[in-house]
Amino acid sequence: MLNSWNKLFAVALISLAPLATADELVTPVMQQGSSNAGMDTPRTGQTMSSVEKRYGSPSHVKGPVGDPPITIWEYGSYSVYFEGDRVIHTVLKPVKP
Repeated sequence: MLNSWNKLFAVALISLAPLATADELVTPVMQQGSSNAGMDTPRTGQTMSSVEKRYGSPSHVKGPVGDPPITIWEYGSYSVYFEGDRVIHTVLKPVKP
């Protein structure tokens, strides 16, 4: 009896195998700011005052939010992220075609 169950199980697995395939999802990677390559942007560690002195006032300010306080300064083609009063990251905005 056990042998017949094994055969039945094997037949069930083989018949279900074609249903176990999956589609591959391919997500293209954006080339961030390709036309902004080499652009002068704020660097990690700069203070808010030095960024404002060099790049001017931001067009929009978000925050501060949370602990540690995170603030985002929006400029035309990039956003500057601050932790406290220091730059932690600058992100180029996607170029519109």
